[in-house]
Amino acid sequence: MTAFARRARASAGRMHPELSLVSYTLLGHLEESGGCRATDLAAHYALDKSTVSRQVAALERARLIERRVDPDDHRVQVLHLTAAGRRILAQVTESRRTAFRERLAGWPREDLERFAAYLVRYNAWSPESAGDEAEGR
Repeated sequence: MTAFARRARASAGRMHPELSLVSYTLLGHLEESGGCRATDLAAHYALDKSTVSRQVAALERARLIERRVDPDDHRVQVLHLTAAGRRILAQVTESRRTAFRERLAGWPREDLERFAAYLVRYNAWSPESAGDEAEGR
C-alpha cells in the first residue's frame, strides 16, 4: 500500500506539476458532489481543517476553484470548480487513465476482473462493514 501511495503521489506531480495528489482528490470530490463546503471536504477525507484550508487557498490562488454563497443559507460558502479547474481535472484524469491502461495492458482478463473486484471491496470498507465482516455477515 505504501508503494501504491508513493506512485500515486509521484504520478500526480508528473501529470500536472502544480496539482498535488491531495489537490487532485479534492477537485475530483468537488466535481462529483457538485460543490461542497471546506468543512465537508475535511470530514469526508478525515483531514484536519487547517490542511484543507491550505489546499483550498492554493486551489483558489490557481483559479481552479471558487467560493459561492449557498442559495439556501447565505452564511455558508460552497466551493465549486471553475472552468479552468474542470479542464485540468479532465486532463489529469485522462493522463491517469492512460497510465493505468499502459500498466495493466498485459494482464489477463481474469486477473483484471479479480483486481477490479478487490478494489471495489477495498473502497467499500467502512468501520461499520468491518463489524459485519467479523460477525460473518
